[in-house]
Amino acid sequence: MRNGVERVAVIGAGRMGHGIAQIAAMSGYGVKLMDIDLGALERALNRIRWSLGKLAGKGLVEADEIEHVLGRIRISTEISEAVGDADLVIECVPENFETKMEVLAEVDKSSPQHAIISTNTSTIPITELASATSRPDKFIGIHFFNPPQIIKLVEIIPGEMTSEETLRIAEEFVRSLDKEVLICRKDLPAFIVNRVLLPILDEAAWVVKRGEAEVAEVDSAIKYRVGLPMGPFELMDYIGLDVVYSAMREVKKRDPSLILLCPLIEEYYGRGWWGRTSGRGFYKYLGERAGRAEVPRELSEKVDPLAILAPSANIIARLVKLGAASLEEIDKATRLALGFPGGIMGFFREVGYRRVVEELERKMTYDPEYYKPDEHLEEIFKARGGEERAEPKKIERIILRKRPPIAWIILNRPEKLNALTSEMMEDLDGALKDLEGDDEIRVVVIGGAGENAFSVGADVNLFKGLGREEAEKESKRWKEIIDDIESFPKPTIAAIKGYCLGCGLEIALACDFRLASSNSILGQPEIKLGLIPGAGGTQRLVKLIGLGRAKELLMLGKKISAEEAERIGLVNMVFSPEDFDERVEEFALALAEGPPIAFKLLKQAMNLAGSYKIEKGYRFESEAFGKLFETEDLKEGIDAFLSKRKPRFKGR
Repeated sequence: MRNGVERVAVIGAGRMGHGIAQIAAMSGYGVKLMDIDLGALERALNRIRWSLGKLAGKGLVEADEIEHVLGRIRISTEISEAVGDADLVIECVPENFETKMEVLAEVDKSSPQHAIISTNTSTIPITELASATSRPDKFIGIHFFNPPQIIKLVEIIPGEMTSEETLRIAEEFVRSLDKEVLICRKDLPAFIVNRVLLPILDEAAWVVKRGEAEVAEVDSAIKYRVGLPMGPFELMDYIGLDVVYSAMREVKKRDPSLILLCPLIEEYYGRGWWGRTSGRGFYKYLGERAGRAEVPRELSEKVDPLAILAPSANIIARLVKLGAASLEEIDKATRLALGFPGGIMGFFREVGYRRVVEELERKMTYDPEYYKPDEHLEEIFKARGGEERAEPKKIERIILRKRPPIAWIILNRPEKLNALTSEMMEDLDGALKDLEGDDEIRVVVIGGAGENAFSVGADVNLFKGLGREEAEKESKRWKEIIDDIESFPKPTIAAIKGYCLGCGLEIALACDFRLASSNSILGQPEIKLGLIPGAGGTQRLVKLIGLGRAKELLMLGKKISAEEAERIGLVNMVFSPEDFDERVEEFALALAEGPPIAFKLLKQAMNLAGSYKIEKGYRFESEAFGKLFETEDLKEGIDAFLSKRKPRFKGR
């Protein structure tokens, strides 16, 4: 028996229950999955089989293990049968207090006295639900996130009577599932992650309700400028408006200060527009677009993301004040569970305390009490605590994360698709110098924050008003920094997710390996500005894919898919977005097992290949890059880009 647990009962086979049953069975536990609806149980088993098949297709599960996992799961329509020999029960019924209390009372009556009873509630305080049982010391919250097969974070919430032994067993069980644990140290409604998330969802609805923006505009701003995987309305449709509204209603009963509860959400819930599962939510899911929302990138500039996120800054200040979690824990939780590239405080620190306060004060005209800046708000902007010693070390617009034997350098400007500035390039060079002398680091991975871009290249605003000499000097400096990547003595990997364009691709070209997600787009579109690559791209691209292919990409400014890039040798491997980070880490760990000295000499030798004229080519490229800043065509190209129109080049 591991951690005091061998047999697990999961009560409820809906959106969350089947996923929790799957990961428990994958970790070797015997599982009984219970639901009053036999059809729901059969659908759950089909979903589990489908999910395991997808994992097997990605090499994450052995094909012959699928039947073994399924064999560990038994189904039942009776609570007494499901929990009769359980060591741990996980309740996953809908987010309704009365329903949960009724189910938990029956679980308590039918399960062995030694069994721990847990709830997957996302909002209801644990102490309240524990009162349905005769064993509050053995009752605890274990809150998984949807989909539990993918999201790495699990919140554990002790109630007022939960014993230390119960907390220990619950924590060890969750870690045995290969999950990250976040312990909520106060039994608050909505705990930590949803306490941050629900005000964001609510505020998004209010912004639309007040006529300040459209649904797709809000989603586009959060998705493409902040870098989250989904916008608020996409996420509500994915979770289900029935689930979201029930959670908000339960929270509002217990803590009216957490959300205002926008009538728009209640209206959609009442109409049965629950999202993907009903075919209609904030988006329509019909025909060819079933299951997918259309969120145009070009709408992202119409809404300031701070207008949606600002109320959560107050919530974070209160969470820290109450001692429920530290800032570092909140950042980790919002990164793992919600997809904030550097954690939500990374976003707030980026916009700054003053702007957050100004936005909250602007909104006070709608509700002076709710939006009033919290008295402890300034403290969370000043507090750094152990942040630099913990997870990432931030250097301006670069995040340096060391996890020996691998280090990750993250281009951290997701709201601008990681468009590069001179300061970012200098920080990149500084991070490389830091890592060069660190003997614990064997492999360096360079990636981009967010899900949408490695980097779209240099920020075009940098080119405005730049003269020939300045441009040539800048080109040479950026080329020197990218040279440092190419000559770095340890293996380097470009982890490409989303757009990899212009100088972003030049950085990737200098890495030893380019690994791309299947939704990536790569290219050198500088010619469409009337410009050419200026940091070594004309030379490295030819060396990598040959003169003919390079001319095709550079002269036409083509953007190609990851699959096409793999076919022509521009990238080494293509992985699915769902398991991209894991596959990159697997590749990096395999490299890290190699001999460091031999790698260093091997790179030096291979980088000399075909280099007898390369410096001349680099010099000419920089001079040509600078010369183009004297042309009217470049001015026209930049103006057209910034005005979002097609350029009209005249050859002058």
